[in-house]
Amino acid sequence: MDELPGPVIEKLQILQKVESEHPLMAHAPVEKYYTALVTGDLRNIKVLTDKYYEDVNLIFEIIKNELEWQVKSLASFGLSGLWTLEYKRELTTPLCITARNGHTACMRHLLFWRADPNMAPGGQSALHEACEGGHTDCTELLLEHRANPNLLSEEGLAPLHLCTNQNTLGCAKLLVKYGAMVDLPSEETQETPLHIAAKHGLYDHALLYLRYGASADRKNSREETALSVTCGQAKEQEEQGSYLQVCSLLVMYGADVNTTDEEEKSPLHKACKNASHGLVQFLLQNKADVNAIDYNGASPLSCILQTAAFKQQWRPHLTVQTLLNHGSQKIWPMAFGKVLRSCASVPEIIEILFNSYSQVPISEQWREAIPEEIFQMHLPFYESFFMLACTPRCLQHLCRFAIRNQFGSKCHYLIPSLPVPKPLQNYLLLEPEGILL
Repeated sequence: MDELPGPVIEKLQILQKVESEHPLMAHAPVEKYYTALVTGDLRNIKVLTDKYYEDVNLIFEIIKNELEWQVKSLASFGLSGLWTLEYKRELTTPLCITARNGHTACMRHLLFWRADPNMAPGGQSALHEACEGGHTDCTELLLEHRANPNLLSEEGLAPLHLCTNQNTLGCAKLLVKYGAMVDLPSEETQETPLHIAAKHGLYDHALLYLRYGASADRKNSREETALSVTCGQAKEQEEQGSYLQVCSLLVMYGADVNTTDEEEKSPLHKACKNASHGLVQFLLQNKADVNAIDYNGASPLSCILQTAAFKQQWRPHLTVQTLLNHGSQKIWPMAFGKVLRSCASVPEIIEILFNSYSQVPISEQWREAIPEEIFQMHLPFYESFFMLACTPRCLQHLCRFAIRNQFGSKCHYLIPSLPVPKPLQNYLLLEPEGILL
């Protein structure tokens, strides 16, 4: 028997009754048929279908043991495989196999012999398989042969829901051209293709759907719009540029920047939680509510303070500074000890918050909230911080506070317009200096 590619196959059975009475069937084992389909061997496929009359709508049941991978001990730096106790059964057809592997010529031959493009015995049709793999030619061929662009898989997903990377843009364009519904929700999560594009930061996909009439504010089962999903996904610094582009596009098409999900979290809450400074700036520039409160009573400022210690490489102090310059309500001064416990490793945040008040009484107990190694790591700053325990702030700081108090939520654009030197503007905008006076 020819060795089959992919996971180890213990047994390959035929569920659909074939014309076993044909005298040449014994010379055309289904294993060879399967192998030819997987490898795209058009010559053998033609022989098997034309000469040996293999059914182009045959249903394969592949019964296989699945390998479960587990990490070995850290010393070995490797993986180990364990066999599961249960078989995994997969139903598929010749057309699905060739679509999954992108064998367009083989698909064309099967379709010529009237393979059904909408058969989905394994839960997904050939069109689902082609779109998931980003095989544009296969997708076009299937649509030309009347594959249903809105057919839901066993998991309740349409082909557009499987266009999850940039390589699938061609497939998405073909699907909408042939009538795919851009607002069709998935069955379980109620996510539209626009939600999927937002989740993966796919600007071109999102633009395509919006141009075809997708609703920018359609909500999924968790009451999230595409904008909310976008702001919640930008977890890596290098990703934030693409997600910012998607956010800009959604807002241009009328997305509500103050929409909330089932936990009453706004897109600004989610952007702050991820320390996505670019997204925070963009949302605030488009009139996001800087003081919105979620179901748990947390503001956007609270969200960034809670996660700042884990986002240090993304300079979370910039988000805190931006929020305060846009009028964010400050924390209660007596809660400063809690902020020290969570943000001591980011002294820039402590400095920015401390300088947003005219005067904050410093408690001796605050020193205990700072781990010794962090205190020593940022010794000059924390020494200057605790030296202010019984000392009034300098006149320059008090003048800064008075100006900021007068400008309120307009600090971010009024201060840069003042006819004063740039260093003084930065001072008024709470730019951290590494020491307190």
